[in-house]
Amino acid sequence: MPMRNLGLAFVAVLLLALPAAAAAAADMTALLVVLPYGVFVLFLGGFVYRVVRWAKAPVPFRIPTTCGQEKSLPWIHNNPVENPAGPLGAIGRMAGEVFLFRSLFRNSQTEIVDGRPVYGSAKWLWFFGLMFHVSLLIAALRHLRFFTEPVVPLATGLSALDGFLEIGVPALYISDVTLLAGLVFLFLRRVVLPQVRYISLFSDYFALLLIATIAATGLLMRHFFPVDLNAVKTLAMGWVSFAPSAPADASILFYLHLCFVFVLIAWLPWSKLSHMAGIFLSPTRNQINNSRSRRHVNPWNAPVKVHTYAEYEDEFRDKMKAAGLPVEKE
Repeated sequence: MPMRNLGLAFVAVLLLALPAAAAAAADMTALLVVLPYGVFVLFLGGFVYRVVRWAKAPVPFRIPTTCGQEKSLPWIHNNPVENPAGPLGAIGRMAGEVFLFRSLFRNSQTEIVDGRPVYGSAKWLWFFGLMFHVSLLIAALRHLRFFTEPVVPLATGLSALDGFLEIGVPALYISDVTLLAGLVFLFLRRVVLPQVRYISLFSDYFALLLIATIAATGLLMRHFFPVDLNAVKTLAMGWVSFAPSAPADASILFYLHLCFVFVLIAWLPWSKLSHMAGIFLSPTRNQINNSRSRRHVNPWNAPVKVHTYAEYEDEFRDKMKAAGLPVEKE
């Protein structure tokens, strides 16, 4: 079943390529005029729906995941970031999660040695995971040069810094290499490790293969089958200004690249990739831990008739005395 999920993901990606190839063969450039708006509406609407649904979920108790000393008595030193008692500590911990993958850095591997579990460090997943996400973010921000006029300094600066090695013409971006390296590691981890392969779903493989095809088609267009960047810029600016114009002589690679990008954007809010927004609404990450300084009462507790001990003793006093049990009232 795990390898079947991988096969289904490959087939799904290939099937997605068929309409893009057909559109390129039929020169259906009109799709590039209207399709992006539908994708954007689906993306924005999906994220709004997911975020509102998460925000409405009641969280009556403090359930943050912590690993440091909680604030209690004044003479006991607490850890304000690992176990925050105030909003600033929670913000600091959340920043560590978002920018440095704090929880993943603490990931450990477990092996059974001589019948006993042995725990060890597993920093490779953290390293390649962080490298993959940072590279993907840089690649996305670099594409801002197609959607802004004049080009925002952020996109220009990132492009210059990312290609400062000046390998080849056009220059090979460092983020492209690290993005592919991260994808290869994450893919091989799911295929090679039996424990990870067993729990890998179709959506896990599909996300990796979809991003890989986007990266591969983008690199092919940049280094081996160049496209008219002025036409791409005109198309992107037309989308932004709500006056799109269909490009002429768009290559099949360009259609494939945009097809995979549109599918990723439309699918993102409904998949596991929506963790990019969900992390901010996770109560195990964004809550402060003040359980010792404040009592949290469950608002879901329905009123019930309380049977006090005095009432219990009044009801069973004779039986308790007969059994030799002590009673408060004779």
